[in-house]
Amino acid sequence: MNNQHSNQLLLLTLATLLISTSGALGKFISMPTEVIIWWRCFLGGIFLFIFCKYQKLNLKIQSKKDLTTILVSAFFLGAHWITYFYALKLSNVALGMLSLFTFPVITALIEPFFTKNKLNPIHIILALIVLLGIYILAPDFNFESSQVKGILFGLLSALFYALRNLMLKNPAQNYNGTSLMMYQTLFLSVILLPFLVIRDTSNIITQYPYIILLALVTTAIGHSLFINSLKYFYVSTASIVGSIQPIFGIIIAFIFLNEVPTLNTFIGGSLIIATVIIESIRSKKN
Repeated sequence: MNNQHSNQLLLLTLATLLISTSGALGKFISMPTEVIIWWRCFLGGIFLFIFCKYQKLNLKIQSKKDLTTILVSAFFLGAHWITYFYALKLSNVALGMLSLFTFPVITALIEPFFTKNKLNPIHIILALIVLLGIYILAPDFNFESSQVKGILFGLLSALFYALRNLMLKNPAQNYNGTSLMMYQTLFLSVILLPFLVIRDTSNIITQYPYIILLALVTTAIGHSLFINSLKYFYVSTASIVGSIQPIFGIIIAFIFLNEVPTLNTFIGGSLIIATVIIESIRSKKN
């Protein structure tokens, strides 16, 4: 039993590491953001479809209402990815990933608009801690600064991600997580198709290896492993392990992109990650 738990924890940590590669890849790939996301969705969707067929998963959508919810939430997923990659390119991997990881607190703040749950005062306190962390990340709030723009895009990305997750809460109870991810990525590849015409894609040949890594390793394998881990761990446990994504991302960016985080990044990032851990532990189901 202990060996099985250790193996599943190892797989969850591996999933977190693979998903963390999105930061360095998003910063490194030299193509327009919308084109990067199109390739991520198109190739990721194909990989996920093959995986679903291999696992013989039921891909049938039960109702038009579910289909609408899945597709609308996919729009927010696409907006999340695009704004996140803009955050990475405008600032750096550390600031982009840390500002994105405000999404657990943002989720808690806006959840009462989607459910009958009332706003818990602790969420206001956590939100204030997050704001302090954001302030420390960029103490000079000059809107002409690319770093500040990157942080703001990261916060917007966090909002879109929170909206997507809240919308998928009910469908996730009735459908396999991997099949949901497949539908959303394939739908986004259709929505983003016009960007292949209006944006420059001339250097796609040189970027193929990194695009495939992003679609296969980060999106298909990483997210599938993470979703599968929810069968063995509480969501809160997976969230706590997932909160080390920025740490993995910063290490990867340091090794491959020579990005050295500042002291402010460490302090502000620690406050943001602390709120993720606090909210995850606080919301743990007995």
